[in-house]
Amino acid sequence: MEKIILGIDPGTQILGYSILKVEDNKPELVLMDVLYLKKIPEFNLRIRHIFDSTLRLIDMYHPDHLAIEAPFFGKNVQSMLKLGRAQGVAIAAAMSRDLSFTEYEPATIKQTVTGNGNAAKEQVAQMLRAILKFPDEPKYLDATDALAVAYTCHMIESNPMAQLRNELMPKKKKGSKKQSWAQFVALNPDKVD
Repeated sequence: MEKIILGIDPGTQILGYSILKVEDNKPELVLMDVLYLKKIPEFNLRIRHIFDSTLRLIDMYHPDHLAIEAPFFGKNVQSMLKLGRAQGVAIAAAMSRDLSFTEYEPATIKQTVTGNGNAAKEQVAQMLRAILKFPDEPKYLDATDALAVAYTCHMIESNPMAQLRNELMPKKKKGSKKQSWAQFVALNPDKVD
C-alpha cells in the first residue's frame, strides 16, 4: 500500500515543504524544498503565494495527508500571529482539496526523528539524511524541518504505540524534575483506566 504525505514547516519568510512517499512501510523522499518569500514585499501577497503553492503541490503529487508543524509559543506576538496565518492558509488549501491534516509540535517532531525533543535543526537534518539517504543537506533547514514533519506523521501513523506515548507522557517544563508514572496518574486520572 502506498501513502504520500505532504510535510510543511510554515513560515512567512521561508516556508519548507516536502513530499514523502511510503510504500510497504518504507519511507522515500520524493521532494524537499522551500518557498523563499522574503522578496515578496506585501504580507498579503506572501500569504496568497503560500495558498497557491500548497494547492499546486497537492494537485501535482496527490498526497493522502498533510503533516504540518504547529506554531511554537515565542515571545514575539506579531511573529506568532504571522506564523499562524501561514499555517492557516496551508491548512485551508489542503481542506479545499478535501485533504486531511495533522499538526505536530516541534518537540514531538524532534523526539520522533532524533530521540531528543530538544535536538537542534542540524541534528534533525543529519538524522533524516542517515534514514532517508538523500545526498546533500539543503541550503535551508526549513526544507528538512518539513521533511521531519512528514516523517513524524509516517512514524506515528505506522506505530500506534508512538502516538499513545506522545499523548500520555507528561509535558516536561524547563527546569522541572521528571515525573514518575504515579505522579502522572495522580495528575491525569481521565487518561488512565
